[in-house]
Amino acid sequence: MLHTLLQAPAGGGGLIGMLFPFLIIVVFYFFLIRPQVKRQKEQQKFIEGLKEGQEVVTNSGIIGKVTKIDGPVIRLMVDEKTFIRVVKSSIQGEYKG
Repeated sequence: MLHTLLQAPAGGGGLIGMLFPFLIIVVFYFFLIRPQVKRQKEQQKFIEGLKEGQEVVTNSGIIGKVTKIDGPVIRLMVDEKTFIRVVKSSIQGEYKG
């Protein structure tokens, strides 16, 4: 009697039980990972294509016009006589007011 209680259950989880982890990975890839990678590529392409005169918005919500690009640093004009320097990676996108 004790011997029969210690035996592993007969049969497996079936085909669905074997494929379930694989299906979870596929769902995560198509709904989470792939769109995020696509957004990152688009953001990188936008940052590389920045030009003087473009109106942009930073991650913190500051809106300004690009007046100078000096390597990884951008100078933004936020008012007629007010300029700030920000890092390129802090630019969120083009401002469409």
